[in-house]
Order: sequence, then structure tokens, then C-alpha cells
Amino acid sequence: MSKELIKGVLDLDPWLEPYSKPLIDRQVAFKNKHKELGSLIEYANSYQTYGVHALPDKSIKVVQYVPDVREVSIVGDFNHWDPEAHKLKRVNDYGKWELTIPPANGDFAIPHDSKYKLSMVTNSGERLYRVDPWVKRATPPARDSSSVAYEGRFWNPTHKYQFTNRHPKFNNKEGIRIYEAHVGISTPEAGVGTYKNFTQNVLPIISKLGYNTIQLMAIMEHAYYASFGYQVTNFFAASSRYGTPEDLKELIDTAHGMGIQVLLDVVHSHSSKNVEDGLNMFNGTDYYLFHSGGRGNHDLWDSRLFNYNHPETLRFLLSNLKYYLDTFHFDGFRFDGVTSMLYKHHGLSFGFSGDYNEYFNPEWVDDEAITYLLLAHQLFGDITNEDGYKITSIAEDVSGMPTLCLPIKDGGIGFDYRLSMAIPDMWIKILKHLQDEQWSMGDITYTLTNRRHGEKCIAYCESHDQALVGDKTIAFWLMDAEMYTNMSVLSPLTPVIDRGIALHKLARLVTFSLGGEGYLNFEGNEFGHPEWLDFPREGNQESYHYARRQFNLIEDDLLRYKFLFAFDAAMQHLDRDYGVLKAPQAYVSLKHELDKLLVFERNGLLFVINFHPTQSFADYKIGVETPGKYKIVLDSDREEFGGHNRVDDNTEFFTEPGTWNDRANSLMVYVPQRTALVLAKVD
Repeated sequence: MSKELIKGVLDLDPWLEPYSKPLIDRQVAFKNKHKELGSLIEYANSYQTYGVHALPDKSIKVVQYVPDVREVSIVGDFNHWDPEAHKLKRVNDYGKWELTIPPANGDFAIPHDSKYKLSMVTNSGERLYRVDPWVKRATPPARDSSSVAYEGRFWNPTHKYQFTNRHPKFNNKEGIRIYEAHVGISTPEAGVGTYKNFTQNVLPIISKLGYNTIQLMAIMEHAYYASFGYQVTNFFAASSRYGTPEDLKELIDTAHGMGIQVLLDVVHSHSSKNVEDGLNMFNGTDYYLFHSGGRGNHDLWDSRLFNYNHPETLRFLLSNLKYYLDTFHFDGFRFDGVTSMLYKHHGLSFGFSGDYNEYFNPEWVDDEAITYLLLAHQLFGDITNEDGYKITSIAEDVSGMPTLCLPIKDGGIGFDYRLSMAIPDMWIKILKHLQDEQWSMGDITYTLTNRRHGEKCIAYCESHDQALVGDKTIAFWLMDAEMYTNMSVLSPLTPVIDRGIALHKLARLVTFSLGGEGYLNFEGNEFGHPEWLDFPREGNQESYHYARRQFNLIEDDLLRYKFLFAFDAAMQHLDRDYGVLKAPQAYVSLKHELDKLLVFERNGLLFVINFHPTQSFADYKIGVETPGKYKIVLDSDREEFGGHNRVDDNTEFFTEPGTWNDRANSLMVYVPQRTALVLAKVD
């Protein structure tokens, strides 16, 4: 094959030239698999036939892939769980089975929301009962049941939710600003939040903050709540613990009406080991959709690994993506565990150094998983061409694999963004190990700007990982000694709280403006949520006390959490108004280690950030490229942000010609200690 397949990749990064063969091989393998599968849209539409479906004539069609069994039946409340009553017919030798159930008394033979399972007889004669892999709803067992397994339900409501809002479109200058959220914890109450609660009470908060994207976690059904949604048992079922599928549709439709897109945190890197209510050992074999033996197990996660080379696995996963796009109108996906998918070693105990050999070693790289990811992004492109809306994809990848976030047409894998996972690690190390005087402006800048040219990144100070019990959020690292005693405005502003509020803002602003082409925040962290996150489990006596977000704190005018909330909102609106994130990477003109000062420009804005713990600077000379008059558009020291109002925000700044810090002009500013100023040129 010609290098034309990877021309765009090589033009962007000539250092990849020695690895042309594996890059070409990836594209060839993808094209061959694509040709084998045919139309990806048609292939991914399999969710419309596989599973159990209500037809317009009131009959019910059952289609299943169940290889290596003698017999398949559908059983449930509707036929008194009799495996002899409704047997499927084998359609081909590859494991496809079908059955059409005629109407009963002029209505569907299986009532809406009634329980059902698949019953199979294995080749050894064992009878199995399993939840349908394509089930659209699964619920926990009744309280008086001796079982702990989730139960499949036939979801066929008379009145289906009707969408009224289109997918939102952003203006050309604003970037992606993500609010990472978990429906179940999105309530101050000690219990499980609902889709309805999120729609009514949390969406307005997100809209007020100015985020244009929500990333919903733990939507795909998971029997174990404390798995945070990462041990999926039922891939096509939106979690029932928060409400009905129709409630989720309303949530997404309402978000769209607010101009907010919604991404699904999709888990295709592995599957729960649950047998009775999951995919594991579905037909009595360990290779149903998975690799058999050791390759099919992720020892650290205690989960099963998909066989991405099997056509039925590809049908299942590609259909799963299209199902969530078509049925719920999600706008895209954050793919979890991409590093584990990309490498046969799953990134375990492997320290990625950036050496290109790490990304192209055939002993390490899982080319079958890469082919699946290419197919998924080709599917997204095909849907975009057919329906006209762009599907967003984000990779959770710590390895930094080259070409991951480049278009397929250029020789890339197709993701739009990758998460900059080194940034939160940097902040934790700084807060854990360094005194304020030891913070290195050079090291901070390097970590924030060290990303592959042409491949977009999502920057973040902390995600859900840092909010979990056993770790600490930035607010906790800064203020945990006094967060329960001194966050009231009626109490004196102590040095700990003053420092914490100031550095919380600075860390976020410098990450937001310097760290990537998008930004992410985990819910509650924007206002310094005072408690970690801990799901009910045996170790905490099944308590929900820490499995919640106390949004009520920002509504209390006597608490200082409102200051951090207001600053986060101002930061989001900075991108909306001035287009920070979508602009090319910033030009850093000053990293002063003694003064602890950072100065950089991005899309016409001038950022001046003083990290010094004690020193304020009057008439500090800084460089700027474009001459003219400047004004302050964001000041972290304003009283409404918990600051001290030491800067007159009405001040006008005029440039002087002459090179300073490699910029063509300069101006003089007053910048107090632990303060950030953002200046914009006045037309």
C-alpha cells in the first residue's frame, strides 16, 4: 500500500517516517475489516433487530447470537418461565437464532416492563438462564428476593419520549468545556439521584456556570454501584437506578435546549465478570464476545476483555455506539480505558517514556483493538455525512500514542481529543511535596504545554479520580484542615483559607488557558466541594453520606464556596467571549522563577499570573506582541471571587514600543501576590 494512506500523519510529524510500515498496516487492516463488514451504518443498526423487539403488528421478534448451544428459548413472566413454550429456531451455523411471537388477545404477548431471560441448553446438556445481551432495561431484584442479580425487562412503553430540541451547535470561536457528572451522586441528599433531579436541579447550575458539554458517567447499567459505572453488566440498558430510559431522553433533550451537548462515558475496554446478569460465560463458554483464556481477563480490573477481531463482537460494540446516538441523542463519547485497549500489556506497570518504539512494537500493541477504534470513528464519520451533525470522541489515554487524535483520512485513529492525564498528576505532586516557594514556573509550563502538535487535548486539574476516597481534591490538599470550620464569611479569613481560595483559582485558570484545546471539571470541584466521594459499600456500612454532591453550599450566601463557583463561571465565559480554548497554543513570554510569575498570550488575551506567596508587584513590565490599549477582563482578586479588590479593574493599559521578553511591545501592570489578571485589547 502507498504512503498516501498516512501522508497527513507524516507531514505533521516527519519523525514517524521510520514507523511508516506499522502505520500503513493499521490502515490496511482497518480497510480490509471495513470491506468485510460492509456498510458500517447497516452493521451498527443491528441493535434494531438483535434482542427482543415489538413490531407494529403487535408481534414480537427475537433475534440472538448464541453459538455452541443445542437450544435457545425466551422465558419470563409472560409464559411462566417455561423453556419449552417459546423456542427460537437456529437460522445458520454461526449461532444466529430467531423467533416471532404472535400477538396475544390483540396485544403484545410480552407485557411492557415484564421480566424475561434467555434459556439455553449447552452442548453438554446443562440448562442456563441469562439476561439478554441486548436488553434495554435491567433492574435490581425485589427486596424479598434471595437473588442479587439484576433482571432483564422488556421495555415497550405506550408513550415514548418525543425529542423537541436539536443537537446544539457552538459558535466558531468557543472550545469544548466539559462538566463531568454522575447522575446518582448529583443530589445533596444521602441517596441515589435521579435523571429527573439532574434535569430539574443540576442542568440549570451547569448552564449558569457556562459549560457547553456534559460528560455523563455510569449510565450503562452496572450491578455494582460502587464500581462508578466501570463494571458494565448490561451495555444497552441505561441504568435503572436513576429512573427510566424516557427520563434520560428528557435530560438530554433539555440539555440540548440549553445549548449543552451530552457525551456518554462509554466502557468498551472491558466487561464485568458477572455471569447471571452480565456477558461473562453467557453461553457456558469463556469466549462469548471475549478472548478465551488469559488474554480474555484483565487481572487488575477483575474483568473480561473483548475479542475485537470477532465480527459478532464488532457488531455488538458498534451497534452499542449507534444505539446511544440514535435512541438517546447523545452527541458523542468519552472512551474509557483506551490505554488498556491499545496495548496487550494494558499499560500495567509500564512507564511510557515517549519513545516511539513503545507505540509500534508488535509484541506490545493490540492492532485488533486499534482496528475497532478505527471502525468506530469511520462509523461516526458515516453518520455525520448522513445526518449532518458532528459526533465528538475523547480518548482516556495516558500513553500519548501518536496519531490517536488525528483523522483517519490523514492516517490517524480518529479521536477528536485525548485527556491530558499528566496535568492532574502534576498538581497533586506539587501540592503534596512542594512548599509554595518551590513551585517551578518552568515545570508547570512544560507540563501544561507538552502535547503532540496537531492532536487536541482536554486539560483538567482534577477529574472524578481525584475526588474518590483515598485521594484528595485540590481543595482538600489546600484547605482540608479548615474546610469544616472557616468557610463561613462570618468567621475571619484565615491564612489557610485565603491561600486555598487563591491557589484554587490560579491552578484552574492556568490549566484552562495553557493546558489544551478543551477543559474538563468534575462536578462540585469547581466550588471546592468539601467532601470526597465514597460509594456505599461494605467498608462504610453501605452509607450514602459521601456519595453525593452538596450543591446547596453554593446557594448559602454566608459560605465562601460561592466565590470559587463564581470564578469558575467567569473562566468559562472567558472562552465563550474570547475563544481561548480553540485558539492555537499560547505563546509564553515569561517564566520568572524568583518572582513566581507567568505571562503568556492566547488569541489576543494577555495572561499575567503571580504565584508568589508574599510578593506583589507594582509597575511590573511585561511583553505583549500587539500594540494598543488594554483592559482587564478577568481579575481573580475581585471580592466576588473571594479576593481583596487590590486592583482597579477600570485601569487602562497602554503599550510602549520596543522589544521586551521577545515581544514587540510592553506595558506596566500591578499584580498582587497569588493573583491572576487577564487583559484584552480595546478596539
